[in-house]
Amino acid sequence: MKNTRCCPKCGSTHLLRIPDDAHRYLANSIPMTTGAWVKRVPVTRYVCTGCGYVENWVEGGMEALKRHFQ
Repeated sequence: MKNTRCCPKCGSTHLLRIPDDAHRYLANSIPMTTGAWVKRVPVTRYVCTGCGYVENWVEGGMEALKRHFQ
């Protein structure tokens, strides 16, 4: 949905982009812990208002995720 601007399930073009707030408690971010420090990589949700289909996208921090989880 992020790239096509169209829902793959129903074909609707009525989409919402809901950015993550990594500072919010229990945010939809991916936590990476190193010792006592926690760094979060935000995950943005794309929601189809036609059928409710949801996609999650990491829009930044992919290199940090690769380094941390390899």
